[in-house]
Amino acid sequence: MLDILIVGGQYPDFKEYCMKRGNIGIKDGKIAYIGDGEPDAKEVINAEGKIVSPGFIDIHMHEEDFHEGEKYVIANMMLEMGVTTAVGGNCGIQNQDLSEFKNTIARLGGSPVNYLMFAGYNTFRYELGIERYAEATKTEQAEIRRLLKRELSEGACGISFGIEYDPGMTFDEIMFACGATCDPRLLVSAHYRDDGNNAIESIEEMIRIADGIPMKFQISHLSSCSAMGQMDEALRRIDGAKALNPKLDFDTYPYSAFSTHIGSAVFEDGCLEGWGKDYKDILLTEEPYFNVYCTKEIFEDAREKYPDMLAVAFVMREEEISAAVSDKNGMVASDAIIKGGNGHPRAAGTFPRVLGKYVRDEKALSMIDALKKISWLPAERLGLRSKGRIVEGCDGDITVFDPETIRDGATFTDIHIKPEGIQCVLINGKKALEGKEILNGRLGRFISSDEMGRD
Repeated sequence: MLDILIVGGQYPDFKEYCMKRGNIGIKDGKIAYIGDGEPDAKEVINAEGKIVSPGFIDIHMHEEDFHEGEKYVIANMMLEMGVTTAVGGNCGIQNQDLSEFKNTIARLGGSPVNYLMFAGYNTFRYELGIERYAEATKTEQAEIRRLLKRELSEGACGISFGIEYDPGMTFDEIMFACGATCDPRLLVSAHYRDDGNNAIESIEEMIRIADGIPMKFQISHLSSCSAMGQMDEALRRIDGAKALNPKLDFDTYPYSAFSTHIGSAVFEDGCLEGWGKDYKDILLTEEPYFNVYCTKEIFEDAREKYPDMLAVAFVMREEEISAAVSDKNGMVASDAIIKGGNGHPRAAGTFPRVLGKYVRDEKALSMIDALKKISWLPAERLGLRSKGRIVEGCDGDITVFDPETIRDGATFTDIHIKPEGIQCVLINGKKALEGKEILNGRLGRFISSDEMGRD
């Protein structure tokens, strides 16, 4: 007898590349039946008119800081928008050493979603006290590489860099750090060196890195790099480079504003002129400036007194966001980061937004193309062969949603509005979410690099 039978829905068949109608059976955490019949099951889920998708996989998010109360925040938002597996530690930042991160998940009895984690290069620069505009010395580089190897031995899925956050980081420094591993299963991801008018030069640097390493290379959140007038050229360069080097790819999120700490190098002198924007295009997200748009005085005060405050910058062009989301290459990712429970709505709305706004309403891409970008492709990228597809024997990570009603709810002034249209989410074959209610927020686990298969 099956544990769960999902009847009446459509599911993506990525092998034949079409949507199919069929019933999906789950037993012992795995997909055990696909067909037209209705075998006995302990529970039947009616998915008539719905889509039965592999659980969404977020290849670029920023896990919550477990040091603050040891409670899940972003991970719950992931689950509420249909994500079943997420990758943290991006942009060079790890909030915890990986051993501590794993121990915390174990102590909490599991996590709302399955986690993978990058080893963050910038974090180790900070631990060594390296100034953001300085290149690390040879001794410092060697020590950071040792620390990266430690994290990789703990099961990190690769190495991430936040080049823009530490502009002193040179190309040679990055390449030396990449030498911490030669495992082709693993990934290297990078937040670019600069955006806007310098986006293409930054993309070319990342293509050079990708060409010089045996690992896969992920250009992080392309939208916030080159959606200021450079997207067509950026996509042309990336698509051309990927044709020569399939290890290269990118992720992007579906919003025309980015978010990062107001005290970071991103907001150094000249940034607004480079974007062609004004102080009023910067929204702050914490007291004493919660939901306040900047003036010159507020901007300078926040950078000096509250450098860790998250800011949202409305500097990108919507038509270029659509171009990145719908490109033949690339994955959708949230870049979710919040602080004190507030921040950018991408943390709570990314995947429903793609399926509602860009698939249903604007028809910028087809349903199966979108599902590929949020399930099958990131699963392939991560070597997770039992995830990202509806195939017998694969994990019972499933998101059931209504294609006619799914939409994001979170806004830039209230990120806690939950998405619409998600019927239920299963993780490891068990119900984690029904409607907007989390039924079990401890079904996920840490996924080690040992589980990442080879191409």
